[in-house]
Formats: sequence, structure tokens, C-alpha cells
Amino acid sequence: MSAAGKSCAAVDLGASSGRVMVGRVGPDSLELTEAHRFPNRPVRVPEGLRWDVLGLYAGVLDGLRAAGAVDSVGIDSWAVDYGLLDADGALLGNPVHYRDARTEGVAEKVWARMPAGELYAATGLQYAPFNTLYQLTAARGTAQLSRAERLLLIPDLLTYWLTGEQGTELTNASTTQLLDPRTRTWSPGVARRLGIDLGLFAPLRRPGDPAGVLRPEVLEETGLAGPVAVTAVGSHDTASAVAAVPATGERFAYICTGTWSLAGLELDAPVLTEESRAANFTNELGLDGTVRYLRNIMGLWLLQECVRAWGEPDLGALLREAAEAPALRSVVDAGDTAFLAPGRMPERIAEACRASGQPVPLSPAEVTRCILDSLALAHRRAVEDAQRLAGHAVDVVHVVGGGTRNALLCQLTADACGLPVVSGPTEAAALGNVLVQARAHKLVGDLAGMRRLLGRTQLLTRYEPRGGTRRWRAAQARLARG
Repeated sequence: MSAAGKSCAAVDLGASSGRVMVGRVGPDSLELTEAHRFPNRPVRVPEGLRWDVLGLYAGVLDGLRAAGAVDSVGIDSWAVDYGLLDADGALLGNPVHYRDARTEGVAEKVWARMPAGELYAATGLQYAPFNTLYQLTAARGTAQLSRAERLLLIPDLLTYWLTGEQGTELTNASTTQLLDPRTRTWSPGVARRLGIDLGLFAPLRRPGDPAGVLRPEVLEETGLAGPVAVTAVGSHDTASAVAAVPATGERFAYICTGTWSLAGLELDAPVLTEESRAANFTNELGLDGTVRYLRNIMGLWLLQECVRAWGEPDLGALLREAAEAPALRSVVDAGDTAFLAPGRMPERIAEACRASGQPVPLSPAEVTRCILDSLALAHRRAVEDAQRLAGHAVDVVHVVGGGTRNALLCQLTADACGLPVVSGPTEAAALGNVLVQARAHKLVGDLAGMRRLLGRTQLLTRYEPRGGTRRWRAAQARLARG
């Protein structure tokens, strides 16, 4: 890349769709356009819920063809899931979906060998039933795992198919619960105690490291002229999204919104205390030695599942009606794993309200308001708890990702937190992906410089808190009692 600016293709895979975005980066310019979007439809087969990874790879190739001439490619996706390869490098079956039921009850087996407190002190990962560690424990003794010679996380698997080169990108590796966040390397002690073979993993790569070049067969299929570099980016989409938070200092919290809400702080070191573990905070790795100290919240998955159950009504009209519905009439715990599985979401929300003695929301607008109030309340709790546990005060909350399109959620988050919310950019993961590629090719500077460029070039909206936080504190107490 030269200072005149070049084009980077960001492959950004989400839980319901994937897309290839083209970023054009110059010394004082950053433009992002969508080249191709394709569905990501998990498939339920007799053995469980699986990702259609071949369909995703076909979408990536179609997207690179639609993108036209690009100078670099990077891939980010959701975390924890993986594909297994045999000795010839062939994929052994379809990757298991993190919402598959195979990890039910597995955590207790893991904790019997390594208590939860010791596991947290070693890895800093919050308990989530789908962490790679629990998935591997659930897979122990299966024919696929016994034949496997290599495990590649989803973005690394697709990178391998594009380049023929194998690696394990660091930010995604930090979600496996097998990495030490202090040393930023694997934890052999954890792996040994839990019977995990670290030899399954390819060598670690860091964001910005080269990951190969597109294979001749890929160039032929996509019509691209080589060589085209492939760069390891923050391949966990949250790592890329946090890199694209347009913060101007260190006193900020972030909320990466979409199917999940990831709410927390950017720190220089992990917080590995027992209090932090009890509060279910995680320490995942970010760019340039940073730690993403955050809590996973169920996010707009709750609303997505309700909208699907209601037959896909007009979302804009639904949000306008929700804005007029009574505030904080009923709230649920948006971090409760009871809402993790798909199906019957309106009924499950109603059941949670009924069980806690609150009014049961009946209409779609009432359920939607309950969800958005609950998400804002969960954002408040996460931002408050993170500041207390890390000893790191904040003055502003940055909201990035798909939830920035939901103005009601952004305003409710400002109200609940009692802090201004700066919303944007919407395409944070793709922008972070592009900027790491651009930086690897000497087109942009350090993380602070990347963020200054975002602030100059991206549309941002500011929401000021309204009405004080007394009602939110009362709702939080009510939920705690329930």
C-alpha cells in the first residue's frame, strides 16, 4: 500500500449474515462500501445444530469477486467455534454451533478437575457454556476429535482455505479459555489438567501479522489479480469492533451491540480477582496489548427472536410503538442463559416476568419495550460493575455496531447509565478489520491514530442522559429481588 490509499476487503461474519466490505483508506480518508452480503443459516441435523461453513466460504468467494481489485483481505467472525482437520488438511464434518446443546452439564465436569475459581485466575474468561474449552470437553471420545490433527477457529479456517496457511489469531484464541491473558500465550497448565492437546492449535498470530496470500485457485475463481495479501486482523469481531471505537482518551466504556451486547472497558492488564469472576466479567485480548474487560449480555438476539416469532413485522413501526409504551414496567435479566436457545422468545420473556411478580407484557410493543429497557439496564449494570472492579472511571459510553441503528436503545442506555452515549460507527467490526490491514501496510498509525481517523470520517450521534437514574436504580433493585 502507498500513501495514496489502497483498498482492503473486510470479510465480516455475524451470527445471521456475512458480508464482504471494501474499505478505501488514505492518510485522511476512510470509506466503507458493501460489496456483497449473504445469509448465515445454521442447519439442524440429526446430530445437532451446525454451521454451514461451506456456504459461508462460497459467500466469501462471491464477495471477493464482487469487490473487484483489492490489495488486502482480512477475516473476522464470532468467537469460540472451530473446525477440525484431518492429517491431510480436510475438514472433518460441519463445525458445531455454539448454541448446540452438547455443552449442557459439561461445565460441572470441567470444574471437578479444575475448580471454577482456579480456571478464572488462570485464563480470565467468564463462564459461558459455549466456550471452546467446554466444547472440546463435550467432544472428548468422539470419532471426529480422535481423528483431528488440527483445530482452526472459524476465521482461521476460512483464511486457511484462502491461503493454504494455518494459524491461530490471538484475539479469538483468547476466547477459548485456554490462553493466559497475562502472557498472551497458551496456558499449558490448564490444558494439561483438563486433558486438552494444545498441539491441535496452529501457531499464534497477532493482529497485523501476515497470514499468506490468496491461492492461485482463489485468484482464478474470484477474478482478482495477484498477489493479494491476507492479513490477520482482530479476528474476533468484538476485537475489531473495539478497535473501531472512536474514543479520544482512556476514560470510556464501550458497548458492542448486535446479536450480543458486549459491554465493558479497555484496560492494560486483566482483572483476575474472585470478585470479578463472581460478577461474570471476561478478559479477552485486544489490539496492542490491550485487554477487553467486558460482560456478555444476550443483546438484540432477544428482539430478533421475538420479531421472527411474530412473523417479521415492520421493525420501525414496532420501535415507535415501543417508545410510547410505559417505561420500566417490567424488566428481565438480559444476561440470563435461559434466553440463549432459539424459539418461543415472547413466551419465555412473559414467563420470566410472571415468575418475578412483574406485569406480563402482552402486545409486541410491550414486549419490545421490556427487552429494550432490560438491555439498557444490563448495560448500566455492566458499565457500573466494570468501573468498580477495575478501578477505572469513565466519562462517556461509546455504542458501536448494529445497535447504533436503534435510537431508542441508545437513548435508554444513556438514561440508564447517567452518562452521554456516543453512537457510531455502525460497521465497527468491518472498520476495525480494514484499519488493522491498513496499518499492517503502513497506511495508518497506532491505535490512537486509527481512532482519530474514525472520529474525523465517521458519522457519530451523541445522546445525553435524561431524567436521572433513580427509576433505573429502582428497576435494578426490583430485578435483584426477583
